[in-house]
Amino acid sequence: MDLSTSSAVVTGGASGLGAATVRCLVAAGIDTTIVDLDVDRGERLAVELGERAHFWQADITDPQAVEAVVGAPREIPLRIMVNCAFVPGGARLVGLDGQAHDLAMFRRTIEVNLIGTFNCLRLGAAAIARTPPLDGGERGVIVNTSSIAAFDGTEGQCAYAAAKAGVAGLTLPAARDLRGLGIRVVTIAPGTFATPPVTGLPQQILDAYTRAALAPGRLGDPAEFGRFVLHACENSYLNGDTVRLDGGARLPPHGR
Repeated sequence: MDLSTSSAVVTGGASGLGAATVRCLVAAGIDTTIVDLDVDRGERLAVELGERAHFWQADITDPQAVEAVVGAPREIPLRIMVNCAFVPGGARLVGLDGQAHDLAMFRRTIEVNLIGTFNCLRLGAAAIARTPPLDGGERGVIVNTSSIAAFDGTEGQCAYAAAKAGVAGLTLPAARDLRGLGIRVVTIAPGTFATPPVTGLPQQILDAYTRAALAPGRLGDPAEFGRFVLHACENSYLNGDTVRLDGGARLPPHGR
């Protein structure tokens, strides 16, 4: 896809994998809107990256807020939507104290990670569908973020794994729904990347995650995620699939 006639929206774009994606898109010359609840981080990143980066505070679970973002007037048509916003949602099914998993936490994790992603997917697709097609009929691409936890989640990840499995499950039917509109849907399932939610884990867990990667034996660099998003945007033959980006890792059990 020709990125020179594209603008982008990145949810969860103020930090972590979202911020790395914003950096890569802006470096490629793409006008990018950073969507996040964190005003301080979002505005700082936009100022750092210059005139091609713009911050917009929005809650991805709020239909009106997302509609305002994707429907805003743009000089360059919206053709790229990248959904990175999430909440961790970590808790065991039965805790060490014998208490059952908190149902409100499960609902919140599903609400943000799955329903929020779907909200952005549906409204982003409708906005991209209103843009003129490029040569060959392509209008744009939506990149969602799942996780390797969707396929081999470990202890404490019931809510998170369920939500991310739902995101992966959306991919093919969404791509089939949108094929007549020339919109692709690609999902990335990242492994363990060096972002604050991960680097703050106990060292023994970090060591286990590092050993789990076949080669290279390390945590992922967020820039590697951003570059893969850029590749997914450029490669028009990538569609309807969930791609693991994990160094061959399989999440190990932590032990009780």
